[in-house]
Amino acid sequence: MAVVPLERKPLTFAERTYLPQIAEGLRTTWRHLVRPKTTLEYPEQRPAVPPGYRGVPTLVKDPNGREKCVSCQLCEFVCPPKAIRITPGGIAEDAPHAHVEKAPREFEIDMLRCIYCGMCQEVCPEEAIWLQSQYSMTGYSREEMVNNKARLYELGGTLPDEHFKWDRKKAAEESGGGHH
Repeated sequence: MAVVPLERKPLTFAERTYLPQIAEGLRTTWRHLVRPKTTLEYPEQRPAVPPGYRGVPTLVKDPNGREKCVSCQLCEFVCPPKAIRITPGGIAEDAPHAHVEKAPREFEIDMLRCIYCGMCQEVCPEEAIWLQSQYSMTGYSREEMVNNKARLYELGGTLPDEHFKWDRKKAAEESGGGHH
């Protein structure tokens, strides 16, 4: 295998002293120095969150304060990093809506594993899991970064519900169209 020497163009005096490159760097620095700046006093002031932003996943309740999650575990199965853990549970037999669905006994999302992809929200048939616009989650330990069911409901709150599944089924039962 032969070695072919390449002819290089000789550098000029200015190129050998790096003066043009230094001048260009100083010009860029000066331009940034005199340009007006926007500074936010974080965390009191926060930047505007763009529409469609996928933030922290949370659980939400319906307008009547009932859990919307029915422990179907679709979000757990579809989660790419396996950040969601659900332990299914039931609704107490004496509860007025015990006939409707089941509810999660435990629901955890490990925020250190979550990649904010939004697949959990897309797959949820009850619209019980929502990605909020919150983007800063902090903690001092790994345990603090695992949101349990109570914390997820605290972060999510209540959202309007277009399904009214309990009300519709209750009305059907009262009119004689109950369980067969």
